Amino acid sequence: MSRLVIVSNRVQPPIGEGGSGGQGGLAVALSAALRESSGIWFGWSGETTEQFTGHINLQRNFGVTTATIDLEEQDVDEYYNGYANRTLWPLFHYRMDLAEFESGFAEGYERVNQRFAETLEPLIEADDLVWVHDYHMFPLGQYLRDRGIANRIGFFLHIPWPPYRLLLSLPNHRQLAETLFAYDVVGFQTRDSLDSFRDYVIQEMGGSFGEDGRIIVGDRSIIAIHCPIGIDTDNFVEATRSTAARHAHHRMRESANGREMIIGVDRLDYSKGLQERFLGYERLLQQNEKIHGEVFLLQIAPPSRSDVQSYQEIRASLDSLSGRINGAYADVEWVPIRYVNRGYPRDRLAGIYRAARIGLVTPLRDGMNLVAKEYVAAQDPEDPGVLILSRFAGAAEQLTEALLINPYSAEEIADAIEQALAMPLEERQARWRACMDNVEKEDVMWWRRRFTAALEAVTQSAA
Repeated sequence: MSRLVIVSNRVQPPIGEGGSGGQGGLAVALSAALRESSGIWFGWSGETTEQFTGHINLQRNFGVTTATIDLEEQDVDEYYNGYANRTLWPLFHYRMDLAEFESGFAEGYERVNQRFAETLEPLIEADDLVWVHDYHMFPLGQYLRDRGIANRIGFFLHIPWPPYRLLLSLPNHRQLAETLFAYDVVGFQTRDSLDSFRDYVIQEMGGSFGEDGRIIVGDRSIIAIHCPIGIDTDNFVEATRSTAARHAHHRMRESANGREMIIGVDRLDYSKGLQERFLGYERLLQQNEKIHGEVFLLQIAPPSRSDVQSYQEIRASLDSLSGRINGAYADVEWVPIRYVNRGYPRDRLAGIYRAARIGLVTPLRDGMNLVAKEYVAAQDPEDPGVLILSRFAGAAEQLTEALLINPYSAEEIADAIEQALAMPLEERQARWRACMDNVEKEDVMWWRRRFTAALEAVTQSAA
């Protein structure tokens, strides 16, 4: 087996052999792959330095080697807070109105990717497979090629790829797309994103398709696949049996006091449809007085990217909305929305998910949304809850037996909640079983094996 070199914006060192603890499923899967291949995980340390030196901090924890570098404050402002999160993130999530096109952002993005390539190059050995992750590093493969790296290199995009005409609004969009042809395999979460990428290549770059499914532009060709990421299902199911999960489940049921709980768990981000979710829930309260005092929404929304203005604005909006709704409908014994701005460990979340009759996952656009899969995995097979899922989450392509809704429609959200609350046990079990079959089959290990197998099968690099 070739050694695997994984590159991502941030690195999450493993915290225990074979266990996940507070790690996410992605970190667990990548750590397992790195242990199998004696590989390296390379990325930004999350720390800043006065002057970039290229110093690499190498550590080995539980069989995994991590290699991290510090960036300058200007790098973080322009590359991370700027181009990645104020230009690419909103645009790729269909929020062109929020995208900021500053030349300094783009320059910082290119500079940092050049620095990644410069410091990574000496660590790459002849037969290594290099796997680059996400929108922070579109051009890294090209910069590695420019430095003579001829290894097989793959790229996986965790967020959506936007439609052709939307991408045209990005300055230097053609340059960004061309950098993907430095890779050998490019992976997308959904068929929809893959189709959008193909459409762009055909319409804007004059590309064509080869007999083997390759996408060809000029003298370059790549293999592009849809490869939906999953969760560490076995580990998450096991987490529901932990002491922490059982305690959280008991406390939530006790706190509910006989009421049905609706759960939402999302990073505080405008792509998650939180304002629309609150308005849909308000619509439910308006149209159905019988459920007053019988149901409540628990929204867990840990803050993120607090330095970015648009994130400050959504937090203020949600504070206002939740206060208004609670002010209009609460009484001395019942509050319709419990809104919490903090995160919880995965084992506690597993217990909270299990206590909820409804999982409400309503992003306006999402590459995948693993909360939907975690909610399914946490359920009691004998008495499962109901997943309400946005049609615009990547997970909707797989979890087709969830109640699929348009998150922009308050009426659809309200009607779906009513349907879920009234759903007979037999239907809940059937819908859950269909969703769980997919969550078990196409888990995070399946995702990792599918992508690396495609990369290993490449016989000639794109170099």
